[in-house]
Amino acid sequence: MTTFLCTLARVDGESMEPTLQSGQMLLLLKYPRWLHAWGLSGPYLHRGDLVIFKAPAESPYSYETIYGVTHRPYNVKRVIGLAGDTVAVEDGRVYVNGRPLAESYASTEGYVNTQPPEVVPPGKVWVMGDNRRTGASLDSRAYGPVDLRDVAGTADLRLWPRPGLVAR
Repeated sequence: MTTFLCTLARVDGESMEPTLQSGQMLLLLKYPRWLHAWGLSGPYLHRGDLVIFKAPAESPYSYETIYGVTHRPYNVKRVIGLAGDTVAVEDGRVYVNGRPLAESYASTEGYVNTQPPEVVPPGKVWVMGDNRRTGASLDSRAYGPVDLRDVAGTADLRLWPRPGLVAR
């Protein structure tokens, strides 16, 4: 179901646990992106937002094959860094611009220990899954920053099984 203002998205996998569970339905809001593109609002993405996007086309991690057809599926992850931010992981903690993030939403068990500092280029965002166990989330740690053109919108509302706002 696709519309101009919003669409539905289904969570598939464990990369956003504990915030989101596989099978949950989210409402993807498209209008903030369009308002921004038309110059009618400020930035539509902020650190901590949940976004639905297609992973970078140049990454081998961005494709899946179903019934012999290869495509780039949509993903849901959390925005950690914006253009110009320096993102790093040291001793299991995420740092943005040299400051540790307070991440009550993230699981830290089995966390990736280090990620060298990387500056997020203009027109891109750095995203990570809330499930930080090694191998649980393919995100910017694996495929780098995500182009804003590949971001479909923000996922702010959970429709099923319990309707409500998605934790930030």
